[in-house]
Amino acid sequence: MPRLTTFSRLLITLLIVVAAFFAAKKFLPGCNIPGMGGSDQTEQPTTNTGASSGDNGSSASTSWGKSSTAFTPAPFNYSAPAPVGGKLKGVVELGATGFNSFIVKIDGQKNWKLEKAEFGVSLVKEGLATDEDVKSGLRRYISDMVGFGVGARDIHFVVSSGAQKEAIMPKINAALSAMGYVVNVVTPEQEAKLALRSVLPDKYRSNAFVVDIGSGNTKISWLPNGALEAPGAKYFQNNLSPAAVFQEVKGKASQIPSNLRQTCFIIGGVPYELAKQTRNGKERYTVLKAPADYKADGAKQEAGLNIYAAVAEGTACKQFVFDWDANFTIGFLLNL
Repeated sequence: MPRLTTFSRLLITLLIVVAAFFAAKKFLPGCNIPGMGGSDQTEQPTTNTGASSGDNGSSASTSWGKSSTAFTPAPFNYSAPAPVGGKLKGVVELGATGFNSFIVKIDGQKNWKLEKAEFGVSLVKEGLATDEDVKSGLRRYISDMVGFGVGARDIHFVVSSGAQKEAIMPKINAALSAMGYVVNVVTPEQEAKLALRSVLPDKYRSNAFVVDIGSGNTKISWLPNGALEAPGAKYFQNNLSPAAVFQEVKGKASQIPSNLRQTCFIIGGVPYELAKQTRNGKERYTVLKAPADYKADGAKQEAGLNIYAAVAEGTACKQFVFDWDANFTIGFLLNL
């Protein structure tokens, strides 16, 4: 019998090993051979929402930012009272993502109507605004307001609590002061209460709360004195974990008294983007769909939906109403 060559012996050994591997896969399907891709399991991120399907009447979140919480929104029928007579007042908001201006008419009973709104971009969040950006932008806002009929002494400037956290804001504040303007700086608690002042109708004072999802932070408020701050819709720029943000927002939302959870009036950049998808004509109030019924478009919207889902799950509220006109700076005007 001819003697086998070294190559022949190596080839036979290799065939035996391969045959043994496939035999093991067939007859021992649970066997996992390291380095051979034998495991059928895929590693999943650990999720601990701290909720069960029975803790608030909604199902628990299956993963951060993609809550399985689903509900059919309750209908909303309300019309805000129009001011009788009244006076025009203007306010410029220095926010975490830009300058916005609002002109409202306010009567003696504090009924109000938004007459004009303008949203601008100054790239404050990205740290690209300069002294000249501030000066030229504000001069234009002032000129437009005066041209609309607002008295020079009825124009005010407010710096949002989220914008105050930006490194460039002291420089912007100094530029405004140098131009002779009073800069009204609000804390997160004050901003939450001002948002509630403009958003919450008197009719809903005893059964509703307010959420303002800003870029820099989220404000949650209710009467008589509830005011909490949580991360905003650009938390990803601060390397915050979506799962951790979900837990924090949900925990804070759960502090809202149970009798005030029937309706949530919600404002902010991401709620605005969501409301655009279903707004009926020029209605002032748009009822949002459940968080699970939206598909995020971009990182900021995904983060905002994560926050929205956390509020929904933490409160079991099934009626989230976006107000197209309200803003915390209008609450500032109402408190003057």
